[in-house]
Amino acid sequence: MIAMPPLPTTVLGERLMTLAADLNQYTDEPGRLTRLYLSPAHRAAAEAVMRMMEAAGMSAHIDAAGTVVGRYEGIEPGAPALLVGSHIDTVVDAGSYDGMLGVLAGIVAVEELARRGERMPFAIEVLAFGDEENVRFPTNLSTSQAIAGTYDRAWLDGRDYDGMSLREALLAFGGDPEAVTQLGRDPSSVKGYIEFHIEQGPVLERENLPVGIVSAINGITRARGVVTGEAGHAGTVPMALRRDAFAALSEMNLAVERIGARDPSTVATIGMAKVAPNASNVIPGRVDFMLDVRAPDDPVRHAIVAEMVAEMRDIAARRHVALDLDLYFDAPATAMDAGLMRALETAVTGQGIGARHLPSGAGHDAMAMARLCPSAMVFVRCKGGISHNPAESITVDDADVAVRVLVDAIKAFAAHNG
Repeated sequence: MIAMPPLPTTVLGERLMTLAADLNQYTDEPGRLTRLYLSPAHRAAAEAVMRMMEAAGMSAHIDAAGTVVGRYEGIEPGAPALLVGSHIDTVVDAGSYDGMLGVLAGIVAVEELARRGERMPFAIEVLAFGDEENVRFPTNLSTSQAIAGTYDRAWLDGRDYDGMSLREALLAFGGDPEAVTQLGRDPSSVKGYIEFHIEQGPVLERENLPVGIVSAINGITRARGVVTGEAGHAGTVPMALRRDAFAALSEMNLAVERIGARDPSTVATIGMAKVAPNASNVIPGRVDFMLDVRAPDDPVRHAIVAEMVAEMRDIAARRHVALDLDLYFDAPATAMDAGLMRALETAVTGQGIGARHLPSGAGHDAMAMARLCPSAMVFVRCKGGISHNPAESITVDDADVAVRVLVDAIKAFAAHNG
């Protein structure tokens, strides 16, 4: 076999950006990018991705749940596969790279391996999931959960804001609700899963690094809360006699901020507060709020949540208000696989870049896939850390580095997992 010469710098990045621009045309809302799970735009985008996969040298199909699956066979046909992927659904009024970057990086990486005539001792499958954002239906990473064998059949009866069930939408899309729960892979058929994604944060930009290796996906605690005081006239009730629900929550918020900031790996936010009666001349008598706490280490997260709750209750007692708190959501942290991270470190340092490790504060399909197989992620620098926004931006140079890191990581993984 004649070795193919390496491509000039940025060619792979330019290829990825071209494919991203092509994918942007598939939207449910003219003038802005909105591509919800099982919508007509999602179907059109899935078919476009399938064509991209086939042009890159893969066989491709759309599975029963709407995931696009492209397969590049290994040296021996039918071998277990290393999975590479992310999602092609978006939030409303989205940016161009959240999710799509990971799918397109996989396609371009396979395209480059095919150009070189290289096959691995395993197959490579590129997966374009369809329900990572969970915007339309009350689901949780449903398409990657299907591949992982953890699909909740009750999701099929969930309805969108127009009253359409997921089952009905799946049939209209061309999927098969009865086959979705049969999509789970045999763990012996899968070598691992790698996902590339924009960082959605400012760390890599601040440290002038094009890529970083994800160490873990943060666990999340969410709580609904209500502070109840006593409404009164803003001009007549003395300050010392007030039971101001909003003032109490404000002090609680400062406690949440202080406790959450003590460990650099944790974050904590009261991101919603609904004040009642919400009038300029009335002391707030009630505030409904939401608390969100995240950390890559579950014992640390549970400890700081317990400390926050205790201090919030102390504040409520001192201010003579009532605090009702419902800790309704607890998602465990997902550690990334050490073996895959070593392959990624080899690939990153091979590009002359320091192997920076950082946690992911947001959820990703890798959380579901980690239940099936060893999983790892790479973040790509995103301008200003902006995501879920039309201002989302990456450079051609960083896109190029990402694809080259993926190609080299696949080869490094093959060297130790032949």
